[in-house]
Amino acid sequence: MVQSPHGVKFESNRPVVMGRNGMVCAGHPLAAQAGMAILQKGGNAVDAAIATAAALNVVEPNMSGIGGDGYIMIYNKAQNKIDICNATGAAPYATDLARYQADGIPQKGILSVSVPGLLDGWLAAHEKYASLKLSELFAAAIDLADNGFPVSHVLSRVIAGDSLLCEFPTSQAIFAPGGKPPAPGQIIYQKNLAKTFQAIVAGGRDEFYQGKTAEAMVKFCQEQGGLLSMKDLADCRSRWEEPISTTYKGYSVYEAPPNSSGHVLLQELNIVEQFDLQSLGRSTAESIHMMVEAKKLAFIDREAFMADPDHTDVPTLGLISKEYAKERAKLIDPDQASDPTHGDPRVFEGSSGGAGRVTAGSVQEEDTTCFVIVDRWGNAVCQLQSIQSSLGSSLVAGDTGILLNNRMTYWHLDPDHVDCLQPGKRVRHTMNPVMVFNGDGPASMGKAEGNGSLMLVCGTPGADTQVQTNMQVITHLIDFGMTVAEAVEAPRWRNSHSPTESNVPHTCDNLLHMESRFAPDVRQALEIRGHQLNMMPDWGAQGSEMMIQVDSESGALQGAADPRRDGYAIGW
Repeated sequence: MVQSPHGVKFESNRPVVMGRNGMVCAGHPLAAQAGMAILQKGGNAVDAAIATAAALNVVEPNMSGIGGDGYIMIYNKAQNKIDICNATGAAPYATDLARYQADGIPQKGILSVSVPGLLDGWLAAHEKYASLKLSELFAAAIDLADNGFPVSHVLSRVIAGDSLLCEFPTSQAIFAPGGKPPAPGQIIYQKNLAKTFQAIVAGGRDEFYQGKTAEAMVKFCQEQGGLLSMKDLADCRSRWEEPISTTYKGYSVYEAPPNSSGHVLLQELNIVEQFDLQSLGRSTAESIHMMVEAKKLAFIDREAFMADPDHTDVPTLGLISKEYAKERAKLIDPDQASDPTHGDPRVFEGSSGGAGRVTAGSVQEEDTTCFVIVDRWGNAVCQLQSIQSSLGSSLVAGDTGILLNNRMTYWHLDPDHVDCLQPGKRVRHTMNPVMVFNGDGPASMGKAEGNGSLMLVCGTPGADTQVQTNMQVITHLIDFGMTVAEAVEAPRWRNSHSPTESNVPHTCDNLLHMESRFAPDVRQALEIRGHQLNMMPDWGAQGSEMMIQVDSESGALQGAADPRRDGYAIGW
């Protein structure tokens, strides 16, 4: 018998949230409410996404904002089409590789700042798909910024742990007045950010990328010794991209293409599919070992082949090929952890493109946010947005209220590395939005259109944890029949493996990080296989998974938000 309040087959402490007309699952209750208010007002999923995204900028400032970047995956049901807006910014034109090689890439501060692309993505999605005015969609965020909101326990701890934020004058004035971090329940006001939002509503893209807001950001950056220029902002453009996809156990899984790491999730699922996961068992040493080894194989390929496709011939179709997965799966020893090398996916797509040499990687938390939305018409959005690590650069740009990112920390500095820092180039990203369809879904790169229906919208923050967590929750649902609430609450693991981590300094210990809720015999069996374990608290895994499942018969929406952070699901 399941010993938890809401478990059906497995443990669950929260209920599955149900709705017929709409669902919003987001990283903060106030942001989820902002999105739901738009749905109830008659807005569509994209309208609600913009409202949710703007509200998250205010109430979850440690995770994302217009000083950062992101991805917006949109399913248009009427057209049976998935569109992906890539709103990631580039390295500034003034970037000097030799300077960073000499001094290193700082984790915080002005030299960690890259070009912010997120707002252009919001506005591009608004222009193409939204039905309500920008003023209506920004109203909740402006109100929360101008009139304040109570700080959660999570945000209070995060602010207190960031010394630069609490000391730098423009940041301290907002987040730690007088140098004192806010206690839970204390009100934070962001009146300058409210004014910036109002200016964007009035002036649109030009205000942020060419107008007074742009001038204020650039002035601040240059005064602090940073690299951002007016040309960097003026040239920043989001782009619409086709999804990439694979199949798993009769379902079609969709992801963002490079420079997103979405192909890694598809590779993982392709490899996992070569084994009988159900017979191996849920959360057993056998199944965890196999999934960890699949993860390693996919990540070592990413390290060798994936970067900005504008600068690199990325063999995407070869990487997500089923035949390539069969070859890679043969390398997995069921009794021994491995230290794999990359394969040659080019053989499986006829590509003759070159690949850079491999280098090292590290474990570093990424503070991104993910939210998912489905509206009454069956349209859906999966959106990730980020300022890179917790509170980004920790610098608020003058009187704009904009907290700037520290995305430069994802670059490599070895000229022979495929993802080496270069002016105007986009770094590879860990963000990856996910949609899953029953049977054959919409058209994608290398795949013709099918007639399948939307089954799942999901995603999570968490840097290199993202594709690992998404693999776990998707298999929880498909292979073991978990509810969405059971899936997001299930014990979670995460593998760190040199040389495949994203963040500088790109070195790490080879560890299998596991929440302590995994059974002792499972841990022991994994250690026997050669995995070095790092036990985390019961709920200590990175990430904040958001999931909406669509009932194929009734059309009912079933939502869940990860309890590891401040996530909340609201149905209607």
